[in-house]
Amino acid sequence: MNQIFVSSVQKELAEERVAIRDFIRKDALFRDYFTVFLFEDLPASDRSPDGLYLEQVSKSAIYLGVFGNDYGSEDASGISPTEREFDLATADSIYRLIFVKDSDDSKRHPKMKTFVGKGSRQLTRRRFDTIENLLHERIYPSLVEYLKWKGILRGTVTEFEPLPDLTAADLHEEKLRWFLARAQEARGYRFGPTTPTMDALTHLDLLNESRITHAALLLFGKRPQIPLPSSEVKCLHFHGIEAVKPIPDYQIFKGNVFELIDQAVDYVMAKLARRVGVRDAGPDNAVSYEIPRAAVSEIIVNAIAHRDYQSDASVQIYVFSDRVEVWNPGELPPTLTPAKLRQTHASVPRNKRISEALFLANYIDKVGTGTLDVIAKCREAGLPEPEFFQDGDQFTVRIWRDPFSPAAIDQLGLNERQQMALTFVRESGRITNADFRKLTEASERTALRDLDEMVTKGVFEKSAKTGRAAGYLLAAKPATNPPKAH
Repeated sequence: MNQIFVSSVQKELAEERVAIRDFIRKDALFRDYFTVFLFEDLPASDRSPDGLYLEQVSKSAIYLGVFGNDYGSEDASGISPTEREFDLATADSIYRLIFVKDSDDSKRHPKMKTFVGKGSRQLTRRRFDTIENLLHERIYPSLVEYLKWKGILRGTVTEFEPLPDLTAADLHEEKLRWFLARAQEARGYRFGPTTPTMDALTHLDLLNESRITHAALLLFGKRPQIPLPSSEVKCLHFHGIEAVKPIPDYQIFKGNVFELIDQAVDYVMAKLARRVGVRDAGPDNAVSYEIPRAAVSEIIVNAIAHRDYQSDASVQIYVFSDRVEVWNPGELPPTLTPAKLRQTHASVPRNKRISEALFLANYIDKVGTGTLDVIAKCREAGLPEPEFFQDGDQFTVRIWRDPFSPAAIDQLGLNERQQMALTFVRESGRITNADFRKLTEASERTALRDLDEMVTKGVFEKSAKTGRAAGYLLAAKPATNPPKAH
């Protein structure tokens, strides 16, 4: 049996808690698969209640949080039991569901408002207004989805849904032959390019009762966007750091999964600064980009491979003067959070057949190291670490460009003296007021004004050291929250 831990402020939401327990116990489906833990159902004990409820969280398969207006009692650190339970469920990779009562956030305790925001950044929260709405329209479909995710209920996965009106003639035969040759060379796949089409699709699990599936169409279709219009990829380029019209360059790419990846990666790389070096180290090392191609490719492949193909939104890629952002329609798997993407984690593909084909074609690995590879590549290139955000049903990856590239500096409007100071700091590590005046022949008043302005603009930060070591250093790149996809 799968235990559900119901987490909420007990006094405020006592009626909802009991209703959840009784609803699951009486439901003909759920009572066979779930038990419900309510703290108030426990008999009296001389054990600490804090230890008891956290122990039960770790034993549970599902954390079900119901949030209202009250934050609840606080421990010595100012944290409520409900938030402690959520944090433990997150740390233990427990499947989490969040339901928020009412839509008027102004009535919430400030800490509860912050807590709701914290949960919303990690997974989709669902609001409710009545107990009936909570039970039948929010909890019921969420638990059914859990049973499907666990493989207990056999629902049709989107990528495996058949397309009755399509046949093998709607697939790109040449692309399938290319794929089989590449898979055999890269991964030792035992079916080569001469394998008959239907046999190849069968072995790749891309047929549903001999009918073409969504996955087959997305991988090898001639025109996948006709039945699946949102599978296109939108790429936008802005000269500044904000998405403002008119858009200098806006491309919509169509085609199969492999074509979409290749086109999108080429689009981004064409917008980045590149350096052409000597060929002493070989032709592969002659050209380098401000963001490594491997990092750009990884985040685009992940977005296309793991996106929610039931969503009406498309993958959107934004190139700004200071960063590249990839917006992916879909939530992280329930056991992952943005923070865990920075740690070693299991691979949890949303679209297993598409991911398998990308693995065979050597576009991805299957060990869950993709985000770690992106972080490592950015570090090696001297870039700030990439950022990961879950905002409702949109997952965003942001890779910073060189924060002091000519394009980025141009946006800051630095004068000639300030640009000279920036070059000095990048070469020597710091600059003092005396250094600035000697370098630019500026007066002390002008030097102080210019340096303070660079601090205000986020280019410099003042050194914490004193004496001769005092001065100004390059500032860390400031982080901002990503906008919501349209």
